[in-house]
Amino acid sequence: MPRSDALCFPGTEVLQMAPLPGAELVQRPLQLYRYLLRCCRQLPTKGIQEHYKHAVRQSFRVHSDEDNPERIQQIIKRAIEDADWILNKVSARLRLPPASWG
Repeated sequence: MPRSDALCFPGTEVLQMAPLPGAELVQRPLQLYRYLLRCCRQLPTKGIQEHYKHAVRQSFRVHSDEDNPERIQQIIKRAIEDADWILNKVSARLRLPPASWG
């Protein structure tokens, strides 16, 4: 099910950030880890960056014993989609006035 991060208000245009370059090249868990940490650097504040870096590390610990290649590819695909969604969500929020952040 696709996620909708678009907060549409009359007269506003929602722009989406493209995934970081190299997302299509991620095939192995270490490549994914590095890619996700680069994505974290794109987030606006140190607090948000640290939150998501911690989440990336925790997820890698949880899945460290995964040895099924098909499942690993599913995890990689979903992680890249999630990172893209988060970057778009944060960028959409930054374009709105703080009073609407609720």
